[in-house]
Formats: sequence, C-alpha cells, structure tokens
Amino acid sequence: MADNKNNRRDFLKKAALSAAAFYVVPRHVIGGANYTAPSDKLVRAVIGVGGMGQGHLGYFGDKTKLAAICDVDRNRLMATKKKLGGNVDTYADFRQVLERKDIDFVQIVTPPHWHGVMASAAAKAGKDVFCEKPMTRTIGEGKQLVETVQKHGRIFRLNTWFRFRDTFYGLGTDVKPLKKVIDSGVLGWPLKVTVSGVTGYNWKFFWSGKTNLPQQQVPEELDYDMWLGPAPYKPYHRHRTHSTFRGYWDYDGGGLGDMGQHYLDPVQYMLGKDNDSPISVEIDAPQQHHDAIGSWRRIEYTYADGCKVILDGENRDKEASYIEGPNGRIYLGFKSDIPNIDKLLETLPDPEPQETDFLKCIKERKKFALNEENGHRSCTIVNMGVVAHRLGRNLKFDPVKQEFIDDEGANRLLYEPMRGSWRV
Repeated sequence: MADNKNNRRDFLKKAALSAAAFYVVPRHVIGGANYTAPSDKLVRAVIGVGGMGQGHLGYFGDKTKLAAICDVDRNRLMATKKKLGGNVDTYADFRQVLERKDIDFVQIVTPPHWHGVMASAAAKAGKDVFCEKPMTRTIGEGKQLVETVQKHGRIFRLNTWFRFRDTFYGLGTDVKPLKKVIDSGVLGWPLKVTVSGVTGYNWKFFWSGKTNLPQQQVPEELDYDMWLGPAPYKPYHRHRTHSTFRGYWDYDGGGLGDMGQHYLDPVQYMLGKDNDSPISVEIDAPQQHHDAIGSWRRIEYTYADGCKVILDGENRDKEASYIEGPNGRIYLGFKSDIPNIDKLLETLPDPEPQETDFLKCIKERKKFALNEENGHRSCTIVNMGVVAHRLGRNLKFDPVKQEFIDDEGANRLLYEPMRGSWRV
C-alpha cells in the first residue's frame, strides 16, 4: 500500500512540473519580443473618475487590465461603468480597492487633499502608484509620502511629463535641447527662468473660490463626508466640489496648485535641481481670504547659487526671455541671441537617458523618470508659493530640513491637521 501511495505522489509531482513547464513559456518564443501574454498584463484600478479620471481609463490601451474604478459620486461611478461596458468592478471606498490582491497599481485622480493619504495607503498595501499632480497638497505630506513609498519598495510615477516628452508649453520645443544648452554652460551661471502668460501659464491662472457660500443640500448620489476625507468639515456647496474645488485652500492651491508642477518640474530638471529647493520665495498678490483662493501677480523663487525662477502671472514683461544667463538668452520658439545655437546643439552631448515606461518600471522594479523624490522637490516649489500666497508674505526656506526659517505661521502649514483618523 505504501508503495502505491509513493508512486501516486511521484506521479502528481511530475504532472505538476510538466504542467508548469507547459504554461510558463517565454513571451519571445510564442509571440516575439513585444508580445504580451494575457497573464503578463498588469492589473490596475482608477480612483476618481471625474474629468481627469476619464482620461485615465484608457491611458494604457490594451497593455493592462482595468479591474476596478472608485468614486464617491455614485452617478459618476455608474455612468463610467456603463461607458466601459460593465466589465469593471465599482467601489465607493478606495480602501476596498487596496484590499484586492490582484491589483498591481492604482491611478489616483482625486482632488489633491487626497493624494498623500491615498498614495501612502496604496504603498502600504503593496500597490505601485500613478498619481496626478500636484503630488501632495503640503510639503510635509510630500516628505512623509517619499518615506512611505521607499520603505515599502513601491514604484511611483507623478503624472506630468514635460521633463521627458512633448513640446513644452509655448516654447515650440521639448525640454531636451534646453537641457543640453544649460548643461553646456554657454549661457553662464546663475540663470533666470521666467514663466509668463506668453508661455501659456495664464490659461488656468484664475482658479478662484467664492466667499460666503450658502449651505446647500448634499446630493443623494454624493458621499460628501468621504469626499472631504482628511479636509476640515465645511458645509456643502457644489462650488467646493468636483471641477471647481481648486479654488479652496482645503483642497488645492488655485491655478498654482493646478498647473504649477507642469511648468516647474521641467525647470527643476533643466537647472539640475532635482535634489534641491529654493531658499526663498517672494510674493506679489492681494490679501487672501481664509477659505477661498484669489489670484496673484508675481512669484519669485531664488536658489542658494543665485538661480531664479519667476512666475509672471500678469504677463507684465512681454519681452522677457524664457531663460537668461550672463552670456545669453533663449526666447520662445527656441530663438536665442547665442550665435549658431542650432549648430552648437549638434555638438553637445544628450542628457542622461530617463526611464519613461511606467509598466516596464513596475515589472523590472526601476525608478520612473519622475518619481517620488524629484516629484516631491518640484511639488515643494509649488507649495512654497502656495504658502506665501496664502499668508501674503515673503518666506525663507531651508532646503535640507525642508521647513521655513523663523516663521511659525508658515511652518504650521507644512503639516496641516487631518480630520478624523486620516493620516499620510
């Protein structure tokens, strides 16, 4: 009897090994180097299916499997499921999405007051993260998120891409030739970069909130308490939610929060400041309301080496160059007062290559080009400006400690209290 059991056990082991050998076939054998077997597809979820979220649904085409969508607005959630043909699971609470073992990564497409909390929770749950900009609503949340992502060994991507692809706003060129010229030293040092209405920055510049909003009835389809999440409780009004939330300090930073990282991250990369922050920020703006965000006129950042970045919100200096150094300037359309700049470019080495395939980064566990570290630094530039704007005063900053110098009020805005048990 014992011999029969041993024979049966040996047979089952051999059968299992044979089955494994049959199913685990290298993709290049059955379909070429670019073949992706169904079993190789990464599984993802989209959290937040509003305006931006709709664009994320088909972001990866057929290279991944979209298994779940999540939103606190039931009508929006169900309409999106119908749009997808019903072949997706729906959730109102993102924590249920993170409990699923089959999901490899999440796309966080919510208002910014949720970014740090959700991305941190996803990392702790073993998920990789594709997060919308701005990376976090405060500098402190960014520091905490960097630590969490790295502690749990996750791959993080921030969704702004101009440092590595596409024509940069209004410049008529991508960032690569600008980076080459700056790295060559031909412009001299320090440099001044001016981002103005001429480069397109003012197209979302006037994101403003409304004051004295009357309380409205919360729509039946909206879980307003969950929409607020870590943000302070404020009586519901439609203008505080959905597409107009950017005009309130509790959720975003106005036009600067909305678009700032698109413009400032490439500047940070070009100047070689991926591991640095400005030491000061100067603001020219009207006095701000305690709840609703208003506009600003000019923000100027200065680094320890003298480099400056100017956000010319009112487009005052229409003749300003985009990049200016002691030895030359570059204007829109990659025009320059440097003789034969096109020929010069041909002689200059390309910047170091960047890994820009997020799915490859997940599979090979490599850092994405715009990750938690450099993304946090460019988001810090944004949030320095937001704090100066909110307080209406110039600020000094310590790039190493990542805190404001001799300003208790500004430092209180580094880590704003979160409602209930929500934490990064």
